[in-house]
Amino acid sequence: MAGSESKVVVNETQVSYIGQDCKEIPEFLGRKFGHLAKRLDLSFNLLSSSECSVLNISKSASEAFTQSAAALITLGSLEGLKEFSSLEELILDNNLLGNDLLLPKLPHLHTLTLNKNQITELESLLDHLAEVLPSLEYLSLLGNQACPNELVSLDKDEDDYQRYRYFVLYKLPNLKFLDTRKVSKKEHKEAMERGAFMKVMKPNDSKKSTSSHMWQPHLQSLPSCDNEEDYLC
Repeated sequence: MAGSESKVVVNETQVSYIGQDCKEIPEFLGRKFGHLAKRLDLSFNLLSSSECSVLNISKSASEAFTQSAAALITLGSLEGLKEFSSLEELILDNNLLGNDLLLPKLPHLHTLTLNKNQITELESLLDHLAEVLPSLEYLSLLGNQACPNELVSLDKDEDDYQRYRYFVLYKLPNLKFLDTRKVSKKEHKEAMERGAFMKVMKPNDSKKSTSSHMWQPHLQSLPSCDNEEDYLC
């Protein structure tokens, strides 16, 4: 998809391409702004996870590949992110990204928001993020089935959400902020001790919540941490 260059909003090192129904990152975006962008907002588009059709092989056959091997072949709709080597913040809210989304290695990225996508399972995604985003400190997954937040899933409670947090923090121990809440030292310690046993089960298709389609997050940069002794930052 070629995209419209006139729809890009640039403010110094912040680049926004919001609500353009693009299914992949336009080539011109990386070519013109990849070298300068520190913050990239691609919210409210139609970006989806990597597609096996790129290789002309079946879904079942492609599952034999690891995510790392697949990344050498194609990154799907997120291929264009390879041009943003200095990126520090990436906003991908309100897209169609699923569990098998593939990101290029972005060594400086510290903030990633994936609110309101189609993520239903955490483990493979978190393993991938740990591999390609070594500096990640801020992550938000609100509005996905894999995030058992009470605002989205009425059948979930605070205990479900806390188990989810322990598992995410166990997989990504450098996180300082998850969703709307800072990570405390106590929570981090608990996650390291218990997180491996807190894996969030993938929800049944019959129990998919329709409320997530109604929830619209307030899209802002995640807040900065205060210098409080009880927190990691």
